Amino acid sequence: MLTKKKFQLDFSILLPIILFAIIGITSINSAESLLLEENHYALKQIIWYIIGSIGIIFVIIVGNKRIMKYSWYLYGLFVLLLLLLLFFGEPIHNSKCWFVIPKIGVFQPSEFMKIVLILTLSNMIDKFQKKYSSPTLKEEFIFLIKVCIVVFIPSILTFLQPDTGVVLIYLLITLIMLFVSGIRYRWFLLLFSICGIFLTTILGLYFLNTDLFIDIFGTSFFLRVDRLLDWSSKSGYQLERGMSAIGAGGLLGMGYNKTPIYFPEPQTDFIFAIFSSNFGFLGSILLFGLLLYFDIRLIILALKSKNKTAKYIISGIVAMLIYQQFQNIGMTYGVIPITGITLPFISYGGSSLLSYMLMLGILLNIANENKKNRVFS
Repeated sequence: MLTKKKFQLDFSILLPIILFAIIGITSINSAESLLLEENHYALKQIIWYIIGSIGIIFVIIVGNKRIMKYSWYLYGLFVLLLLLLLFFGEPIHNSKCWFVIPKIGVFQPSEFMKIVLILTLSNMIDKFQKKYSSPTLKEEFIFLIKVCIVVFIPSILTFLQPDTGVVLIYLLITLIMLFVSGIRYRWFLLLFSICGIFLTTILGLYFLNTDLFIDIFGTSFFLRVDRLLDWSSKSGYQLERGMSAIGAGGLLGMGYNKTPIYFPEPQTDFIFAIFSSNFGFLGSILLFGLLLYFDIRLIILALKSKNKTAKYIISGIVAMLIYQQFQNIGMTYGVIPITGITLPFISYGGSSLLSYMLMLGILLNIANENKKNRVFS
């Protein structure tokens, strides 16, 4: 007689996280030598990893079904927090992205909103497909309008903080999840056409009539566009010095804790420059390989899953992770615009790391469910 098996950890997913933790903590510790003030970021990151591990256990105990049941409540809660940020958030670097909690640190709701949005959209897609096995164009259109509303609310609140980078992640998550859901491809063609016209108009005003651009969109948005376009000329203090640090690393690196040049935010946005300067080109290749292995494992997990909702969740998570990996490393090399996106599991950050660890708990639940299905099938 078959008995219910105990929870089985998928070490093919867990092992890369352990290696990411080691790489992240050592790189953050190295970055601290560049900072003017002693902030003990590496120690804090260790504490956040411990808290995150407790969060994983909590998610495993609660289970994905129960979490999905309350996804709309979580969505409402974090939309409210994003709204409250605009009134009560503490301005840091001219952005209201964080609640400051005395003696603890800062709390960034948008980091958790990414995971909550994935869960909410998975719920919506699953219910839509169960209701309509072969939806008409009208039914798909109504569904897409609902999705747009759900995504637009946190997007506009996050944009007002301002945090353009996270808004781009919201949109990418939505696109990939809808693509995986199997809706008609003509909707994507229509969307890309609209986006193309909008971007052409924005950039045309930016380059041809700066005064009109500022009158319409405001100075804040102009400065954000200006920052995004800094990369095209390889200009910008942070970018130039970060690239210099990477170049100084050479093939084997300058050695641990020997980054030769200062640049802003080395522990967060430009953590890859720290790692690359310390461990060189070969170390960077190994890190690329580890990131690729982790992403492929998640894709395989989605392909093996018989649960459609799980597939949608993983597709959203993979879209978010790959984008952030590509964006963070790419902006460090100056090949894409700088948006302040951190490198998942490696950059310093309490809210971001905790949100990723909770996400990891969800992935481990899916992996465990896959193993149980193989046993009882």
